[in-house]
Amino acid sequence: MTITHPFRVLLCLLLLPLLQSASAALPAAIEPEQIAIVYQMESKESQALAVNYARARGIPSGNLVALNLPESTTISRSDFESRIRNPLINHFDREIWWHRTTDSKGVKVPVRNKIRVLLLMKGVPYRIKREARPGGEDGKPSKPPIGREDEASVDSELVYLGLSNYEVEGPLNNPYYQKDSGISDASLIPLLFTCRIDGPSYEVCQRIIDDSLEIEKTGLWGTCYLDEAQKGKNYEIGDEWMRAIARQNRKEGIPTVIERTRDTFPTNYPMTDAALYYGWYAANANGPLLNPNFRFKKGAVAIHLHSFSATTIEDPKKKWVGPILNKGAAATVGNVWEPYLTGTHNFDILHDRLLKGYSLVEAAHMSIPVHSWQSVVIGDPLYRPFLSQNQSPVMAEDDKDYRAFRLGIQKWSAEPETLAVKLRTAAARMNSGRLYESLGLRFLQENKIDEAKAFFNSAARTYPGEPDKLRQTLHLISIHRGAGDKQAALELVTDGLNRFQNIPESKSLLALKNILDPPAPPAAKSKAQ
Repeated sequence: MTITHPFRVLLCLLLLPLLQSASAALPAAIEPEQIAIVYQMESKESQALAVNYARARGIPSGNLVALNLPESTTISRSDFESRIRNPLINHFDREIWWHRTTDSKGVKVPVRNKIRVLLLMKGVPYRIKREARPGGEDGKPSKPPIGREDEASVDSELVYLGLSNYEVEGPLNNPYYQKDSGISDASLIPLLFTCRIDGPSYEVCQRIIDDSLEIEKTGLWGTCYLDEAQKGKNYEIGDEWMRAIARQNRKEGIPTVIERTRDTFPTNYPMTDAALYYGWYAANANGPLLNPNFRFKKGAVAIHLHSFSATTIEDPKKKWVGPILNKGAAATVGNVWEPYLTGTHNFDILHDRLLKGYSLVEAAHMSIPVHSWQSVVIGDPLYRPFLSQNQSPVMAEDDKDYRAFRLGIQKWSAEPETLAVKLRTAAARMNSGRLYESLGLRFLQENKIDEAKAFFNSAARTYPGEPDKLRQTLHLISIHRGAGDKQAALELVTDGLNRFQNIPESKSLLALKNILDPPAPPAAKSKAQ
């Protein structure tokens, strides 16, 4: 459905100069002929998924590769070599997909490579387990020292499929890390850019394909939710990724909700229109993902940083990757074993490259410092969620408020008073709680507290839905907590519990009440009892 509101005319007029300036800077698309798809030979569902994706993206049928694989998500290093790596090398040789030469150290290296992206379908194992080491003094198998581990993700190990005799213990530096160019760069020929379409079910996998294709037409619009962990100086780099994303979103005009305490978003948090989510640090899905009514916005990119976030992709309730995909996200990344913080995806780089119009597989591989390690990328590798952000005045009805806000930011960001007047007027004319809330979030980022409160109150009066009204109360509670005014925060919690007691999202208020005013511990039992 497209916009019929009169405000569409203003949006189109604002959009025209942006179209002219943005079109020349878009990254080149990856060609369908550059993608090979690997699936599980014995699984009809895996094969159907591979065929469906190839048809949807115009990938030649000859680029599909069937492997006879164990029905397991985790395999041994020897099984990886004999059942995945060596058969793929033989297939590349047989199809003349590459040409490899031997360097001065006796290592085979591709110097020409027709295939640049290797897509693994559900049914292909994703974890290579650690090999047992000779026993120590007690005779038990010993663990390798840090940096010498040989466990890895199948996907990350296959990045170096074309190299022979490389060191499998520990990570290898990624030459594509922090780049800002497409994979056609000649210096990247030795690498294969891996991605997988996987999840708790084949229905989820097919939905990922369908949603990615649909959202590319209009672009991904919605709210970004960021969760700073604030776990201390040893983890400061992760919080800085979050702050960098917030700064970029402010520039780009993407409304951003930031959880600034050591806690994650509370249970059943009303995370409406969650198009982007970046969070850390909890072992299992929590917060809004516990709400049975919650769904990410179609096409969402959602990531939670945890060392073992992708150890159980097939489980819709454990860890993070499975639950995130089961709740409707189209793209995510994760880790199958302990990567250590310096070996994980840098969220700020991934976010930046997606906003620039790169595909998921490019953005993800630009943002990971190492390969032959623990990471996986899940989603349609060709998905470019922000490709249409400045390209077309055609828009979905649900996106009009977000488009209006972004275009207003781009036009009046240097004139904050004009910006507030123009968008406040638009919010009143469009009766838009989203616009009021977006203004409140922007002023909150600028530490203009009184203005932020006013816009959140206007949003609460305008939104028709109770969960959205509740979120405005949560913003105000967050402001009071940040100012150290615990009593004012508790008063809002109490009032909110009375007003919103009949919706599942009220559990977020209960969670905050227990944080701000913890219940007394149970009385200790006497020895006689």
